[in-house]
This record gives sequence, C-alpha cells and structure tokens, in this order.
Amino acid sequence: MGGRYVTAPGTFKQENFLAPDGQRAYGDFAYVFYQTPVNAKRLPLVFQHGGAQSKRTWESTADERDGFQNLFLRKDYSVYLLDQPRSGEANLSIRAVAPDTPWVSNPMYHDKTFYILSRIGHFDADGRPVANAQFPAGDAAYQAFQQSWSVGSGPLDNDLNADVLAQLADKTGGAVLVTHSMGGNIGWRAAMRLNKVKAIGAWEPGGTPFVFPENEMPQIVQASFPALSATAIGVPLEDFQKLTRIPIVLYYGDHIKLGSDNVGEDKWGTELAMAKQFVAAVNRHGGDAELVHLP
Repeated sequence: MGGRYVTAPGTFKQENFLAPDGQRAYGDFAYVFYQTPVNAKRLPLVFQHGGAQSKRTWESTADERDGFQNLFLRKDYSVYLLDQPRSGEANLSIRAVAPDTPWVSNPMYHDKTFYILSRIGHFDADGRPVANAQFPAGDAAYQAFQQSWSVGSGPLDNDLNADVLAQLADKTGGAVLVTHSMGGNIGWRAAMRLNKVKAIGAWEPGGTPFVFPENEMPQIVQASFPALSATAIGVPLEDFQKLTRIPIVLYYGDHIKLGSDNVGEDKWGTELAMAKQFVAAVNRHGGDAELVHLP
C-alpha cells in the first residue's frame, strides 16, 4: 500500500554496479495482511499498531492465545493488519534511521525500559519484576513480549503513516480503525484526510500528539520526566470537526497514576489527562467521543 522512491544522480554502469549512481531506493509503503470471512459485516476493522511495534501486536498474546485478529474474525469482521511504513514487513525506507530514535541506537532500551513504559509491570530495588495479575507469568512470556518490538528502518513520519492508513480505508470502501498507543495520532490524522473512516476505537492513545483545534489548545500535564509528558498539536477547526462526524471510543487500562514513582504509570497519567481533554473537545463541537477507563 503506497510507496515511493528516490533516485541517486548519475548514470548506472554495470562495471560499477555497487555505486549508487542512477539507482533508486524504494520504500515508505505499508504491508497489509487481511482476512475476510463468509458473510462478513459491512465495515472491516483496520488495525494500526503503536510505536516500535508491528501487526504482531494483534496476532496473539505473549503466551500464544488468540489476539484481536482471530477474535474479531470469528465475530464475522473482515480484519486488516497493517505494518506502517518503515516498520515490520514494510521496513524499506527512503530515509536513513535517525539518531534520536532510541530503540534503534540502543538495543538495550527494549528490555526493562519498555516493560516499565508499557506498564506491563515494574521492577523492585533488586531488579525483580513485581507480580501482575493480568500479564502471563514466566520467562517465556516475558521474552515473547520483548521479541515483539520492531525497531523501524527510518524516522517516524506520522503524516506518511496517516496517508497510507487513509488510502487503505479508501480501498476497503470504508473502515473502522482500531489504533494503539502512538498509532492513535495516526488514526486521528487519517480520519481528517477523507470520509472513509467510519469510527475509531483507540486503545490507550498516547506517545504522539493528540489533535485539538488550533485556537483551543489543552493544558499540558507534566510528567516527572518532562520528555515523557503527553503532547498536543493544533489543527484548523474545519479539520478537527471531521472527528466530530464519527463515533470515537478511547480505552485505558490499569497502572495509571500521576505522580507515581513508576515512570510508566506517571507518563500514562499525563496521557489519560490529555485524552480527557481531547474527548471533551470533540464533544464540545458536537461529536460523539467516549473515554472508558477500565479499572
């Protein structure tokens, strides 16, 4: 889905075939896997993953139980799993990786840091994981969780990601978007690009900016580590109003607490505070948005 290329100057010569002269770099496409059941419901579900992830998010749990892919397929929904450009099986990029992408420059970043920031759990003073009632216990599940990351092959570009997500919704003739984490921003932007996005279910959107009318910017709640704070960007009101024409639901789980000494819980406390302001802004302009806090 999508894709583009750039061409190096010069002329390709076989005797110098390793040189870039006259050759093209292809990339920036999305990879899409889809399944359509017999007697499928009218609108498919399009699943947009979060940051440093891939369509693997939706395929199965860390202990190999069915993921959303199979759960919704059994409910007669067509399911589309997307690897956004520069991620997973769409990892060709026309731009080199950026040094400010920490999970590219430091492979150790995946381990306890992502475990904490994802609120799967946290570690005590001795470095041992604290028991969690929901995440499957044991080293095998922990390792499966850590092996699910996709480092990306180029800089994060959510305008590019929104473009291809909107193209996919257009190609299916309309779709419900299911987004996760950093993918939430991509879903908002895709819905503002065309009217083929019919609804959005966002699982813990955050990590990239929420969108607001440019003259109604929200209050920023600071995290203990300011760089982890929720963020927002302004868009023209006429673009924001496109979000008021579709139903939107946001889901947040447990281990969210502003001021917590766990950086993940604190960081997501700021995201939840921002999400409440986002929902209020959508509804203030006549929309139908709801925030569900599960605990």
